[in-house]
Amino acid sequence: MSTYTEEVGNKLNELLEKTYDAEKGFKKAAENTEHTQLKAFFETKAKQRYDFGHELKSEIKTFGQEIDKGDSITGKAHRAWMDVKALFSLDSAEAMLEEAIRGEKAAIEEYDDVLEDTSLPSTTATVLRSQKEAIKNGLSNIKMLEDIR
Repeated sequence: MSTYTEEVGNKLNELLEKTYDAEKGFKKAAENTEHTQLKAFFETKAKQRYDFGHELKSEIKTFGQEIDKGDSITGKAHRAWMDVKALFSLDSAEAMLEEAIRGEKAAIEEYDDVLEDTSLPSTTATVLRSQKEAIKNGLSNIKMLEDIR
């Protein structure tokens, strides 16, 4: 197996792990709000990340790489922070939205980092660009939801 394939597989596995983290974070956010629109939004985002994970798994398997199933320290910290904000914030919906915005901006940067790799196969680059655009569109929706109080 070439280094190229292992490198691509490692990058995709890192992105997959962060996708799992985002899915769990959005599920946690949905659990922590009583606001109907926010709950629906967070549940939709969790499902989107679930779907992204399956797309990424497919790409990883295409290269004969192993799929890492993990939970990053950053992801655990992110969810813990959302829990703390939900418990102690006077405006927890606003705090969760702020944290979701921060997480989505970080995700876009992570996708950009992987997409900068010129050795990415075209199928992988297409999947990643599509997912990144969906995240960007979701970020616009989050910003619109910020007016909900």
